[in-house]
Amino acid sequence: MAKKEYTFEEICRDIAAKNFAPVYVLMGEEPYFIDKIEELLVRNVLNDAERDFNQMIFYGNDSDALNIVNAARRFPMMAERQLVIVKEAQHLNKIEILSHYVKTPFASTVFVICHKYKKLDGRKNLLAEAKKVGIVFESKKIYDNKMPGFILSFMKQRAMDIDGKGAQMLADYIGNDLSRLEKEADKLSIIFGNSPSKRITPEIIETNIGVSKEFNSYQFVNAIASKDILRANRIADYFDKNPKINSNQPILPVVFNFFANLMICFYSKDRSEKGIMQTLHLQWPFQATDYLLGLRHYTAMKVFDAIREIRIADAKSKGFETTSSLTAGDIYKEMLYKIMH
Repeated sequence: MAKKEYTFEEICRDIAAKNFAPVYVLMGEEPYFIDKIEELLVRNVLNDAERDFNQMIFYGNDSDALNIVNAARRFPMMAERQLVIVKEAQHLNKIEILSHYVKTPFASTVFVICHKYKKLDGRKNLLAEAKKVGIVFESKKIYDNKMPGFILSFMKQRAMDIDGKGAQMLADYIGNDLSRLEKEADKLSIIFGNSPSKRITPEIIETNIGVSKEFNSYQFVNAIASKDILRANRIADYFDKNPKINSNQPILPVVFNFFANLMICFYSKDRSEKGIMQTLHLQWPFQATDYLLGLRHYTAMKVFDAIREIRIADAKSKGFETTSSLTAGDIYKEMLYKIMH
């Protein structure tokens, strides 16, 4: 029986080694990993000369499941194998019909189902049969609190080095958008070129990606946690004068997450740095710093009130709960006043 769970790295390693499974079911919320595996299969299953006659791509919106099964059952032309890919399979009508092929796949066909943004129904035959004969991979979203660690690993795979604070800075800027992370990493790789040192510092991030090392959502939270009213308002002014930041950085969600986690810390038995790291599943001590500051400067009731004010600010930023035309800076400053006084 085939292995039930495969990691992204294992699948990529096997494909690069030309060790192909007859069936791949790639499904889940995160499209990035699905796209990467599909791209790797396209590059490795066939060479350029074989591709014209032996690579078939179907799209769920405008394909018939029976036609896909028939295509998978044909033999390759002047090649050892053929590649059949079903893109956007979540839109394929009567997708369960594919289970008739998956149950007895051809050794000469590499059959790939790309089912994005959600999992296949585990109660259906298609998933059960795929697990028996091939590879089923669930592509999961990277949670925001896991992104700094993921960025460290991501950059290391590209022969670049970044420390925890730089990774946090990038994570705050791009959220968990992995495609955007890849674009920024490609940009940095080109900038470094053949340089022997490829260390990504906050200064390099500021110069080449456009994230200020002093005026960003990470520093905004730190100023709020410290109850540094002057610095917090200066950062709010910077956001107001640079409206592009508001569309590129999830400022209010980052502040909301801080206070939501701070509320958890108030009810934690161990409020030490180590205890907070364990409670919130943090990777580095510096990530606990703002929570230690928050515990010192806020009460649990004040945190509860802060969460309410952030929700109101978010509604105002979207045009609700206000009759006047407020700028982002106006909204942030009003929120800051109510939170920090």
